[in-house]
Amino acid sequence: MLEDQQAPALDVPVQRNADGPWPVGYPTGYAVVDVETTGLATHDRIVSAAVYRLTARGEVEDHWYSTVNPQRDPGPVHIHGLTARMLADAPLFADVAGELAERLADRVLVAHNAKFDWSMLAHEYARAGRIAPVKQRLCTIHLSKALGLPLANHRLETLVTHFGVVQRQAHHALDDARVLAEAFRPSLHQAAGLGLPLPLLACLPVTRWSDPPAAERGTRWGAWGGGQRGWRQTKRRPPCPWANPGRYTPGGRLAQGMRVAFSGDTSVDRELLEDQAFDAGLHIAGSVSRLTSLLVSNDPLAPTGKASRARELGTPIVDEATFTRLLGDVAPGVRAAAPDA
Repeated sequence: MLEDQQAPALDVPVQRNADGPWPVGYPTGYAVVDVETTGLATHDRIVSAAVYRLTARGEVEDHWYSTVNPQRDPGPVHIHGLTARMLADAPLFADVAGELAERLADRVLVAHNAKFDWSMLAHEYARAGRIAPVKQRLCTIHLSKALGLPLANHRLETLVTHFGVVQRQAHHALDDARVLAEAFRPSLHQAAGLGLPLPLLACLPVTRWSDPPAAERGTRWGAWGGGQRGWRQTKRRPPCPWANPGRYTPGGRLAQGMRVAFSGDTSVDRELLEDQAFDAGLHIAGSVSRLTSLLVSNDPLAPTGKASRARELGTPIVDEATFTRLLGDVAPGVRAAAPDA
């Protein structure tokens, strides 16, 4: 099923910024995206995708939607409503990749929990032997936090309700993209009125991907912070062979054996970033403790558990760009007497 047409007028009053100049440096166009998937891991597949193209000031230009045959079990049918029978005759992602690319090109990708939608798209394009034409993304969760919106939580339904947007079919990609477009426009105008820098993140190309064994696909489901349910797989790595040398000293070098934790959104897929750190001889920590050497976060003041714990313990925090630079010069470590758990 494909749709590509002029979208109807949105039913939310527009907050105009006619009294002041539009901020210099704001993007010239946006692609509001939503994807429904077989699960939440990078090896999962897209079952439907939708895009609302917006102008520089958030006005709707058109929208596009397609179901996608994932070539596997469709996963949480109770969420997205798309059964294997319904998807049997849907196009493969490679068949719609070109059309979708035309709607993403030269625009900032906007999504609610944008890291997820971007990651799924990037890996689908990699499987198709292509690179997604997206250079920047904007997460509406981050934007709502920057605006200080009085929200009880950061679910999509809470955000759109705040702006008086009515959801017609939750977890349908086209309707989720529609309501997000409606909520993004007044958010954008509010940010412009305040002269607020938009929380844009770079989208680096994904060229590496892997599929799990067929027996594992769609067989395990767990909780996700968005209130949905989906696949969550923890990558098992061998124990770090290097002794923990302690905390990172700001301005100094990383050393093999340091325990590194990650928090928040990253421009490089988290799993790939962790792989780079592990290959350099660092221990990947799932939480922050007194033994943690360093926390990598692009938002060190975020009210997340890891960031809050790091601030409480005085654990050094560096952003992704600094960490990536530090990975290029990691000091040799000392072999641990026993595997560092």
